[in-house]
Amino acid sequence: MGNRFALAAFSAALLASTASFAADLPARTYTKAPVYAAPIYNWTGIYVGAHIGAAFGGDNSFTTNDPTLAGSKRDAAFLGGGQIGADYQFAPNWLVGIEGQISALSNSDRTFTSGVNSFRDRSDWLASVTGRLGYTWGPGLIYAKGGVAFRDDSGLSATAGFLPAVTDRNSTGYTVGGGLEYMFAPAWSAKVEYQYYNFDTTNVAYTNAGARALSYTDDLHTVKVGVNYRFNWGGPVVAKY
Repeated sequence: MGNRFALAAFSAALLASTASFAADLPARTYTKAPVYAAPIYNWTGIYVGAHIGAAFGGDNSFTTNDPTLAGSKRDAAFLGGGQIGADYQFAPNWLVGIEGQISALSNSDRTFTSGVNSFRDRSDWLASVTGRLGYTWGPGLIYAKGGVAFRDDSGLSATAGFLPAVTDRNSTGYTVGGGLEYMFAPAWSAKVEYQYYNFDTTNVAYTNAGARALSYTDDLHTVKVGVNYRFNWGGPVVAKY
């Protein structure tokens, strides 16, 4: 009987102390689940960048009244340069922009020879001012571009014997192209791009072998990879739900 009474008294004391301890505990706090924030990529802004790539000759045909004259294809060339531009994103996935670009060429020569005497057409740099229209999806952008093309006017040089007189060699032409750009970090994007340059027809006359003439189309195909840094756009805008 005494043991039962002692056990009951101990149990009551234990329950009382537990209730007192629970009463002293602070109220349980509930935390809100993290809210998902989806980045919205904004392409509006000014950018500068650099590129490298290659240039290849286009139309290799030519016409001449010199039966001894042979012409080579335009040499493939390494190119490298820079670009500066501005974009505006609207509606909401479309983009319009303008870009200026210049590229130095390592060796873009086309040579004509009659066996002993020869001369060459060389371009040391290409430039363009283009508008572009693109479609964006998040960090990706696909675009088309077109505008005015420029090149150096160093023209033809005689490598032996010939005395060429350039009657018409255009240093201004047109360019079209397109590419894919990807925003891989805030304010940074990388691109791959194809661009075609056309400077119409070059007409050449040379005087040391009678009234001989030559005409050929001047065009180039280029492939470039590059990177851009974007100013005044602030990185991805975060939409909170």
